[in-house]
Amino acid sequence: MPRGDKSAYTDKQERQAEHIEESEREQGRSEEDAERIAWATVNKQDGGGKRSGSGKKAGKKAAKKSTKKATKKATKKAAKKSTKKAAKTSSRKGTSKKAAKKTATKKATKRRASKKSAAKKAPAKKSARKKTAGRKSAAKKSAAKKKAS
Repeated sequence: MPRGDKSAYTDKQERQAEHIEESEREQGRSEEDAERIAWATVNKQDGGGKRSGSGKKAGKKAAKKSTKKATKKATKKAAKKSTKKAAKTSSRKGTSKKAAKKTATKKATKRRASKKSAAKKAPAKKSARKKTAGRKSAAKKSAAKKKAS
């Protein structure tokens, strides 16, 4: 069968391709592009040209099952490898991880403590400012009284 031969397609597939081609032409695509898109869509939907009748999907299902099994095996192998690597590295890095956790918790507690002390100090500064402002205004008033008398 030469390339581009459409004899392997069923009547339904040909009708679908014609319909898709018409809609592509309405959207402003060229004749060649519309035909290419139409047959590509039919191939994607049905897996290529097929004859009608019983057994038309049997090959596709068997292929799907074999690929599913292969992917399951591959994922299991990858999971085993990653758990083995994690076990090896955790045994090596166990002590260093513990030390890192300790230092991290120490730093976090220091930060919290410094934040709390800063929060406590801030209101004291505000009240001190208020007191000095009050003192300054009282001093100004007394100075004004002295000047007046």
